[in-house]
Amino acid sequence: MVHIDFDQFDDELQELLGIRDKGKIALNDDVLQVPIKLLYLKKAVTVKKGISLKEAIDTLIARNIGSILVLDGKNLCGILTERDLLNKVAGQDIDYKNEKIETYMSASPAMLKDTDTVEDALRYMDEKGYRHIPVVNEGGSALTVISIKDIIGYLVEFFPNDVLNLPPHPIRMGTEERFGA
Repeated sequence: MVHIDFDQFDDELQELLGIRDKGKIALNDDVLQVPIKLLYLKKAVTVKKGISLKEAIDTLIARNIGSILVLDGKNLCGILTERDLLNKVAGQDIDYKNEKIETYMSASPAMLKDTDTVEDALRYMDEKGYRHIPVVNEGGSALTVISIKDIIGYLVEFFPNDVLNLPPHPIRMGTEERFGA
């Protein structure tokens, strides 16, 4: 039988809390008032209305992304996300090659302008439960998609010591030596 020393866990917790508190900075309103266009977001991946569901899924997989924007000509008419696939496609007996993306995408999606702020995006995601929101310019052309992952990545930049210096797992006995590269 293995004996567990719970005092060791208390000591470990105190050590982790000490690491966390070093170099702590406060988030202020300025950090959240940054326009979305100043974040380093990738150009939107778009597909044309009318493509097959298989082509859409293949695009998501090939690009390793969680959403694609659907265009009708130059106009944004929908977004297909991982959540759409889980809620509308998973477990269904579907002919992926013949089903069209329009049947499964979220039509007329809510959008943000590139001049909207990080706070606007966060509020919208929280209130509406979205994880991906298309971002358009003043002319209404689709530029990118902002995701919760993008926002977290942006906020993490303000806490490099807290995030980057924490061990991936709690400190345990016998982990003082480095293994691997």
